[in-house]
Amino acid sequence: MSAPRQLFERLVIGLALTIALVYAGDYIYLRARMIHPTPTVPFESITAPRILAIQEKNNRVSYQTDEQNPMQTFVCVHSLFPHYGNQPCWYLKKKIDQPIPMAILVTKVF
Repeated sequence: MSAPRQLFERLVIGLALTIALVYAGDYIYLRARMIHPTPTVPFESITAPRILAIQEKNNRVSYQTDEQNPMQTFVCVHSLFPHYGNQPCWYLKKKIDQPIPMAILVTKVF
């Protein structure tokens, strides 16, 4: 085997092992915090209004709150990676304030 190829394989294996160890450490730390939970650690509920971004003619966008479901609640986990089907809070807090894009589909009836 050539030296550059062997070096590349070792780097890929080392990177995969490092990511696996960080994920395992994050999971163990989460499980340890689950022994004595508080209302916001390790899981937290975040509530925010649902804002809809409605595309209009001439490339304008209007923003409205959703009348049928004005508030949305998410459960997040305080960790680096997603665990137990919940997104990390650092990721969810960035994404929760973004409006939901809406598209109006026009269908022709024959």
